[in-house]
Amino acid sequence: QVQLGESGGGFVQAGGSLRLSCAASGRLFSSYAMGWFRQAPGKEREFVSAISYSGVSTYYADSVKGRFTISRDNAKNTVYLQMNSLKPDDTAVYYCAAGRWGTDPDDFDYWGQGTQVTVSS
Repeated sequence: QVQLGESGGGFVQAGGSLRLSCAASGRLFSSYAMGWFRQAPGKEREFVSAISYSGVSTYYADSVKGRFTISRDNAKNTVYLQMNSLKPDDTAVYYCAAGRWGTDPDDFDYWGQGTQVTVSS
């Protein structure tokens, strides 16, 4: 069992930056791939980024490639999402998830409660 808790969301102007953190409790954090997803009002949850259990492999949605960076610190049981050049379309609740490597929500077994990111134009 893994418990996840996101932090770092907030309100930012377009072009600004935020860094999301996701702290995990429980054993075997380093054995899970980690992902970030987001959900805007009235839309389905969408994949943002994923990182392999070792941190060697990363993958990004086209909409965030070149602007967002995922990383993890297995010693701290934490995964991060650095978000730069934010756009109003990035406004959503952001969720971290733990599971196997993939881009579908069904690939992930454990989810955090989410953190709101709001980008103003």
